[in-house]
Order: sequence, then C-alpha cells, then structure tokens
Amino acid sequence: MSVKEAIKNVESYVGERFPVEKMNYASMVQKKEVPVHQLSWGYYIGGLALFLFIVQIFTGLMLLFYYQPTVSDAHASVEYITEHVPGGALVRNIHSWASSMMIAAVMIHLLTTFAMKAFARPREITWITGVVLLGVTFMFGFTGYLLPWHQIAVNATKIGLQTIEEIGQYLPGELATWPRAIKETIQGEASVGQATLSRFFALHVIILPLSIAAMLGIHLLSVQLHGMSAGVDEAPKRKEKFFPTFFLKDLKVWGVAFLVLFILGLCVPFESFFAYPLFSPFDPKGSTPDGIKPEWYFFWVYYPLELLPFWMIMLGQVVLGAVLVATPWIFQNTNRRAMRLLAVAAGIYLIVMTLFGENIYHLFKG
Repeated sequence: MSVKEAIKNVESYVGERFPVEKMNYASMVQKKEVPVHQLSWGYYIGGLALFLFIVQIFTGLMLLFYYQPTVSDAHASVEYITEHVPGGALVRNIHSWASSMMIAAVMIHLLTTFAMKAFARPREITWITGVVLLGVTFMFGFTGYLLPWHQIAVNATKIGLQTIEEIGQYLPGELATWPRAIKETIQGEASVGQATLSRFFALHVIILPLSIAAMLGIHLLSVQLHGMSAGVDEAPKRKEKFFPTFFLKDLKVWGVAFLVLFILGLCVPFESFFAYPLFSPFDPKGSTPDGIKPEWYFFWVYYPLELLPFWMIMLGQVVLGAVLVATPWIFQNTNRRAMRLLAVAAGIYLIVMTLFGENIYHLFKG
C-alpha cells in the first residue's frame, strides 16, 4: 500500500466516523429522529448521566467556596460545611448522592449500549469514548473519597494505592518497578499525607473535569452526528422527532432525577448507610477501622479480590479493559439477542456482587 492510499484510507475512516457534512443544525437537530421500541428507555440513560455530571459540577463548585485541601483543615472544613453553612448539608448530600447515581447511570448506559449493539460501525468512537468516560467516572469516585480526610477515607486510599504496588510482583524485569513508581507518583510522599491530598484534589477538581469534558465533547458530537442507534434487529415501527419530542421527555427525566436528589439530600444523609463513624478525623496513630471497604461501585471487583488470587483478578481486569475497548470489532458479527443476554448476565453479576457480595464472601470464607 502506498503512502497516498494509506492517507486516503485514514481520511475515509475518519470521514465516516465524523461526517462534517452533517455538522449543521438541520441534520443534528431538525431532521434527527429517535427510534421507538421496547428498549427505547435506554436512550434516556446517557442524558441522565450527563445531567448528574452537571449537578456534580454545580454542587462541587459551591463546596469549593468552603473546602480547605490541607490535612489540618480538610476534615474541619467539611464539618463546617455540614453543620454551619446555610444549606451546606443539603449541597454536600446532593453532591454525594449524585456521585453514586452518576456512576450507576454510566454503568447502566454502557450495558444498554452494549445490549443494543450501538457500537456498530460507524459508532466505534462513540463507544470507545464512553468506555473512557466510565473509567474517568470511577476515578472521580476514588479521588473524591479522600477529600474529607477522615479515618475511613485515608485508610481506604492507602489500601487502594498499595494494590497498585502489588501488581509489580507479577511483572518481569524492570517492569516490576513501574507499579511502585506509579504509586509513589500518585501518593507524592512516603505515606499518604498532604502531597497525596493535594494531588487528589487537583485530580478531582481540575484534571478529571477537563478530561471528562474533552471526552464528553467527542462523545456527544458523535452521538449527534450519527443519531440514535436502531437498537433492535427489526425495523422500529415508528420514530419520534429528537426536537422537541424526545428532548422534552429527556428534560422530564432530568426533572424527576433532580426531585429524587433533592429529597434524598434533604431527608437522607449519605453517611446514614454506613455502620462506622465516618466523621472521625484521620489520626496517623490510630488503627485501621474494622470493616473497611471501598464504595459500593467497586464491590464487583473488591469481593472477588478477597476470594481469589490477586494475579487472577488483575489479569481479569486487563482482559476486561481490552475487551471493552475492542468491543466494536470483537462483537461486530454478534446478533443483538446474544448481546442482550451478555448484558443481562453482566448486570446480574454487578447487582449480586453489590447487594450480596459480603454474604458471598462470608459463605466461602466460613
């Protein structure tokens, strides 16, 4: 293949994924239609995740007016927000609830997209950016967990960072030193301290938001250019206009979500589901609290990690990540019925490990 042919192929590939001729109001809004079928509810999940991200931005900005990212003041500033700032407890609760709901929405969105085979050509870029957005969303949860600087958060972060270092024992030669170097880079010093808090704060409020904004921009542009995937094998019996019909329905979902968030934030403190004293400030001389574990959205990997060899889980994560990125090519010839079965199986696993993971752990550990 000549250089000219290679360039032409690249231009053809990019042009099919980003058809510039459709970058106009008529194609992206006026003429855009949404298929109506039994899985149409899945089209609203992505918009819901976007709404929850917007809530995170606004509530996070309000918290930044009072939060102090130092080991001496972080915990006290969170207590001050919760107990003394007018509406502070409400804003912090909404931020916490929206965080969990956003992660759940992104996970469900990925599963429904997989089930509807919405990654098929020419939507490969849409899928890959979605997978990256899922990873960034998990990182949001991990970095934000440390910011209140309480005993549970600091010790959980230590365990998470130590897990990175443990990967080195399974790597050959010089590669074995890389995980430790990565851990030390993230941690910033010999142990979790001010440098760690500063880096997690920078990641949480600057680097990750910029990263998610870039990926989200590409993701949404791709969705608008190619429209909604058919979603089912048979031709949909009818379609509805994206604007204003689908758009207004999307706003209704946003309104219901905000109402739920507001009621939860007003009536149910996010920490009320935890069995340990979450607001105990971090004490370097204190012991690791009993029953420490990550947030619920890591249970799907946490409990298997407790039951199976470390190398097996890490290998599984690498394989899972590779499969997710390569999904448009691995499953390009798979019918949607099989895709739905795989998505349902994955969903059942996530639900079971999230709700009953601890019971399963005690059952096997006796």
